[in-house]
Amino acid sequence: MRWYPVIEKRRSRRSFESRPLEASDVTHLQSVCKDFVPFPYSRSVLVTASPENVFKGAVGPYGKIRGAPAFIAFIGNIENPNVQEQVGYMGEGIVLEAEAINISTCWVALFRSKVVESLIKLGNNEQVIAITAVGYAKTQQSIEERLMTGFGWTHKRKSLTDLVIGSDGVEYPEWVLSALNSARLAPSAVNRQPWRFQVDHNSITISVNSSKREYGVSRRLDCGIAMLHIEVAARNSGVQGTWEFLKVPQVARYNILV
Repeated sequence: MRWYPVIEKRRSRRSFESRPLEASDVTHLQSVCKDFVPFPYSRSVLVTASPENVFKGAVGPYGKIRGAPAFIAFIGNIENPNVQEQVGYMGEGIVLEAEAINISTCWVALFRSKVVESLIKLGNNEQVIAITAVGYAKTQQSIEERLMTGFGWTHKRKSLTDLVIGSDGVEYPEWVLSALNSARLAPSAVNRQPWRFQVDHNSITISVNSSKREYGVSRRLDCGIAMLHIEVAARNSGVQGTWEFLKVPQVARYNILV
């Protein structure tokens, strides 16, 4: 219930105030990174060293990140076949918690990996899958942020008709509609929205629309973010369930507890 309202209002920010995180916010984020470990082979680390060199050259389609005082690294064991979706799920939970305490964020999957690895300690077979900038966004959006918002490139979402398999004329329970609409709002690389959903009796299955990588970013990472949104919305509606990981091209199925 704490994260649910954040899903709709959150916007990625790339222009930050050049001031460090407050000590209380550092403590809170460190605690969240330590405690929110939904899967055994993924973890996150808050890095308060200046991330300027981390983002240097990592422009992407929506412009550079400027002024962020810190970042969070999302780490996974690459031998885990579900590493991408699990890191996406975990990372989005931490992102929503940061936003809930008024810390702005921006998912980044293109960064200087060697710089990041020099700032944290990785275990065997571990890799930094993605990071998020964290800090206090400037009150006024940068020119790049205003342009992207004005063109609708970062916020435009596909309809449920386009995303849900066999949805024509189907009436879904309230919790399903809430979960699907929340999943639609999930952030994804270049706003590609690669997820597809199938609703069955007491379950929602998420699949990926292609195995191709764009900008070097796995679509399954995006699907992991959408998974978190599905569960948050379902729980907010009083419906609990568990995730079952599936084989390609499917990603996972949320089976509700009845």
